[in-house]
Amino acid sequence: QANASNLKNFLSAVRLAHQGSDLGALPLSALVPAKASDVEKPKTKMIITSRRDYPLTKNFPYSLEHLQASYCKLARIDGRVLCLKKLRTLDLSHNHIKQLPATIGDLSCLQELNLHDNHLESFSGALCNSTLQKSLQFLDLSQNKIRALPIQFCQLGELVNLKLDDNELIRLPFKIGRLDRLRFLSAARNKLPFLPSDFRKLSLENLDLFGNPFEQPNPLVPNVQLKIPSTLLECAARATLNYRIPYGSHLLPSHLCEDLEVAKTCQCGRACLSSFIQITVTMNLHHVAHTVVLVDNMGGTEAPIICYFCSLDCYSQFLDRYLQSN
Repeated sequence: QANASNLKNFLSAVRLAHQGSDLGALPLSALVPAKASDVEKPKTKMIITSRRDYPLTKNFPYSLEHLQASYCKLARIDGRVLCLKKLRTLDLSHNHIKQLPATIGDLSCLQELNLHDNHLESFSGALCNSTLQKSLQFLDLSQNKIRALPIQFCQLGELVNLKLDDNELIRLPFKIGRLDRLRFLSAARNKLPFLPSDFRKLSLENLDLFGNPFEQPNPLVPNVQLKIPSTLLECAARATLNYRIPYGSHLLPSHLCEDLEVAKTCQCGRACLSSFIQITVTMNLHHVAHTVVLVDNMGGTEAPIICYFCSLDCYSQFLDRYLQSN
């Protein structure tokens, strides 16, 4: 960034000094304090809204905290962007990005990530296991081609605002109830047939599920996956979870730990792994959100949600209550 002539004089002086020239022969100018207007302040914000303005030969300033690079026809995320360790907001909307590098997780200060209108087909579990767990508060994945989110997605525990509109989602994350800081959720115009059981645990300010092909719930037609007698694996898994026995990869094979992480919870509060009865029932979305966008053009605010039962007894008790109330 130096003035070219000044730099040339300086290098000439260094060469003469190295050769042992007399001090008086060195082309040194008098030191003059720089004016405040001459000192460039660290750049913290950059907005790029066209391919023509995208820097190809120059690096991004390392001091950047907010970067927007929209409408640049980017097919992937620039490696130079992943070196900006002070980034708090990254907006890469309206591009052609198909895949996210795991190194986004190295941006430890990142609070907002906008990937609206790209060509994404997935959101990797590696990102969910990164430092984004402790920093990411706003995530916009709307208008992509995502069919499902990984099990690890619910480890992004600081999320407050999540946008999933206009994708191809056939389900929401199984343990979505773990996102206890989530206040704004939109997943309109997807392919959701029902909501996961854990959805009941959310406490939202605003919820938008408009335009999903929700199935008509029918508690009288259960999906029976009960295995009688129960397998040893099922008995051990239920005991581990019901009695809150500590477990981890240092005690169990990793695939068993993953199974336990996605265990179902019966209406009675007990756990079940792969032996259960599944039904869908109607839930009024106002139970989990203060403001609800209508689910359909008929003015409804109800959606089907999955329920699990660990035994025939639990399902029979539910059925009795359901038939009496109807």
